Amino acid sequence: MEATQEKSLQHATIEITEATTPFADLDDEVKLAIASASDKKAFDITAIDLREIASFTEFFIIASGANQRQVQAISDEINEQLKKQLNSRVIRIEGYNSGEWILLDYGDFIVHIFEQKAREFYDLERLWRDAKRVEIPKEV
Repeated sequence: MEATQEKSLQHATIEITEATTPFADLDDEVKLAIASASDKKAFDITAIDLREIASFTEFFIIASGANQRQVQAISDEINEQLKKQLNSRVIRIEGYNSGEWILLDYGDFIVHIFEQKAREFYDLERLWRDAKRVEIPKEV
């Protein structure tokens, strides 16, 4: 009886690991978009790998700016660098004039640039929590 009690009192340790996508596995366009946002001092940059759960795009890049002008500057930098360095053109831009939430659709990936309050309100990371996160190096 004691042996049975000991077994039932022992707890198995279950280690939960979040699935992530290495930065090195990203396409050059996605890497450049992240680096361009970082160059314009975007903060809280996150990339989400949607390949296993969505068919409309492969990645979301989510970044924040301090105000409307910075959000627009981040958008401009991403557009300019992708066009100049990789001849990649945006398919659609939404929200540029208001600068609260700018969406840049490149087909294979979508960039969301938010003012902080809008990012907290829409909380895309929570909505897409089932997707893998991309490991973004600190030096980017």
